[in-house]
Amino acid sequence: MANTRTTPSGTPTNVTQKHTKGGIGESTLRPDGTLKVTGEFAYSSDMWHEDMLWGQTLRSTVAHAEIVSIDISEALAMPGVYSVLTYDDLPAEMKNYGLEIQDTPVLANGRVRHHGEPVALVAADHPETARRAAAKIKIDYKELPLVTDEASALAADAPLIHPGRDDHHSGHVPHPNIVHRQPIIRGNVEEARKRADVIVEGEYTFGMQDQAFLGPESGLAVPSEDGGVDLYVATQWLHSDLKQIAPVLGLPEEKVRMTLSGVGGAFGGREDISMQIHACLLALATGKPVKIVYNRFESFFGHVHRHPAKLWYEHGATKDGKITHMKCRIVLDGGAYASASPAVVGNASSLSVGPYVIDDVDIEAVALYTNNPPCGAMRGFGAVQACFAYEAQMDKLAAKLGMDPVEFRQLNAMEMGTIMPTGQVVDSPAPVAELLRRVKARPLPPERQWETAGEAADLRALPGGLSNTTHGEGVVRGVGYAVGIKNVGFSEGFDDYSTARVRLEVINGEPVAMVHTAMAEVGQGGVTVHAQIARTELGVTQVTIHPADTQVGSAGSTSASRQTYMTGGAVKNTCEAVREALLEMGRRKNGSYHPAWAHAELLLESGKVVTDGGEVLADIADILEDEAIDLELEFRHRPTVAFDLVTGQGDGHVQYTFAAHRAVVEVDTELGLVKVVELATAQDVGKALNMLSVVGQIQGGTTQGLGVAVMEEIIVDPKTAKVRNPSFTDYLIPTILDTPTIPVDVLELADPNAPYGLRGLGEAPTLSSTPAVLAAIRAATGLELNKTPIRPEALTGTL
Repeated sequence: MANTRTTPSGTPTNVTQKHTKGGIGESTLRPDGTLKVTGEFAYSSDMWHEDMLWGQTLRSTVAHAEIVSIDISEALAMPGVYSVLTYDDLPAEMKNYGLEIQDTPVLANGRVRHHGEPVALVAADHPETARRAAAKIKIDYKELPLVTDEASALAADAPLIHPGRDDHHSGHVPHPNIVHRQPIIRGNVEEARKRADVIVEGEYTFGMQDQAFLGPESGLAVPSEDGGVDLYVATQWLHSDLKQIAPVLGLPEEKVRMTLSGVGGAFGGREDISMQIHACLLALATGKPVKIVYNRFESFFGHVHRHPAKLWYEHGATKDGKITHMKCRIVLDGGAYASASPAVVGNASSLSVGPYVIDDVDIEAVALYTNNPPCGAMRGFGAVQACFAYEAQMDKLAAKLGMDPVEFRQLNAMEMGTIMPTGQVVDSPAPVAELLRRVKARPLPPERQWETAGEAADLRALPGGLSNTTHGEGVVRGVGYAVGIKNVGFSEGFDDYSTARVRLEVINGEPVAMVHTAMAEVGQGGVTVHAQIARTELGVTQVTIHPADTQVGSAGSTSASRQTYMTGGAVKNTCEAVREALLEMGRRKNGSYHPAWAHAELLLESGKVVTDGGEVLADIADILEDEAIDLELEFRHRPTVAFDLVTGQGDGHVQYTFAAHRAVVEVDTELGLVKVVELATAQDVGKALNMLSVVGQIQGGTTQGLGVAVMEEIIVDPKTAKVRNPSFTDYLIPTILDTPTIPVDVLELADPNAPYGLRGLGEAPTLSSTPAVLAAIRAATGLELNKTPIRPEALTGTL
């Protein structure tokens, strides 16, 4: 597949060093890449410890119930069982945890609020023994009325999911079953509505998506002699875990030592606690190492999912195509516990307008407490659901005006200097119109290729593929477009920072840099980029990446498209400080020998100190000798502020990022089968530090967006609030046969506020790929299709 790259001349990238082999801008290979594809990489589920026990979690079989009694006697009596724990065995006064609101019990306390909630823990000498012991625990439930949707959550007599809640959001929400509410009001919608020549509205439903990472939740807790515990775990945010784990163990943070183990994907699903606390509790209770590994069934209950949503939108436009106003209401189902719902609400509301200039808006977004599975962070974080709806609205407006859908979007596209609905000025490049131009300008793939291929025709090119259900009868092509906007980094006044420690020393006569951060490498390639930054800034070829742990300051979460910006920025800043310390050391030792030490601009290149003219002054190894330079520094982005709770105004975001897609589909309109032929994309990445990783991230995000468009959805029974498809047999994700060609067009317009001018890129392609596919299916079928995912029965009218 052809990929293109455009870097405008004169674009600033803040590179302070000359080119170093293996530095930024090169597509250096990932150190873990070969190990992963050959099956030799050690994931957290591969960990082993002599004399370790196995942990098992017993989970609720009902969604909302009072726990009348728990009988653990049969489980305890089983040979090989070392411990059985329930809520009454928790050691500390703090028995709840949570990312922002501490509303999630470590183990259920007299009541379960969702299907699959942890109720008891077992430690045994064999995983099968632990499983059988858990099955012998007898729980008597008294089922309670269910809250499953907005109507049942906000009814006057609705059961309260968290009665007596006193968190910092509880004072401004109109109902206790609303986790958080964020309105955004700007301009005068009613006056603007009078100027509209056309008005369109729509109601949209977005299904619950699973992160579907391949490596299940797992970890190993080892009790230590000081009464603490060492935890080796696959997670997204070591220090956030630490702050939640230590209080419920009754331990100071310094006695809970965490080390990142091999992570088999995350996408937001590891930002919350899963088995971490449970493994530590069992290890401390038994005095033995305890390993917990979820199977796939339990994994579906062991982490949060993407919020399902109901979205209502109204847009108006003048007859010449200018959007006059927008009104919307977004209702996100947060499930039984808050998780990241407040922040998801902030994103959904502030980005609900899309990458368009609309001066008059009336926006409301809420997240609900229900008895459905808890929902939280997933790639795109509130912006995905909104993009699905507002892009459908753009197509409706264009059709009603008789305009080309791309030209209509370009006419209303935001650009640098645009004021967001929150009042924030977009102060870096926003090439929305250009991204749309690029995807539209790509040649379309040939139509109905199977008709000209003769005997060489490949069934995989047809809707239904190798199932051999169609030979082209009733197959219609459709083309659709979409573009989206996503924020980068933590927002709304959060103290977002990352820490990096860099050590420069001589080993075997060669200068070597060691980079130590707590960044969770979850597959995004951060360890590769950190080494590239160190080579660039320090002019060395040998860089060691220290394992991520809590013995260094926080790196924040591997989420929000923030790690290259934030922890990469921390590595860059710390390397710059180390470089300056080295040059100062060189000035002290060698300054009297050459005037350039005092007056020239000095660089580090290929293990040497050189002038900007290329003259070599000294070897780095000769300057350091037996000394080492070891510094640890924090990096913060520019400050943000919380959105006003009444008007939604405020500079809430750090950076915006944009992507556009063109989907080409072929639909068997008789059978309801869809073949996505191509998903072309264009994205501005600011500065590509590693183009191979950039393209991989964009194609991966695009594929996840494809999944939620045509197949991915966790099905929750509305009568019981139980999950009906907790397996990869019934929860479908795209395979290599479902994934189309994904040509990538990379634009590099530097953000002057960001390290190297880069722009966070991992989430943006997940936004616009979904509505592009839906738009293409609409174009092929003529159906409105306001729900994801699109299933065959929606296309054939057999619902």
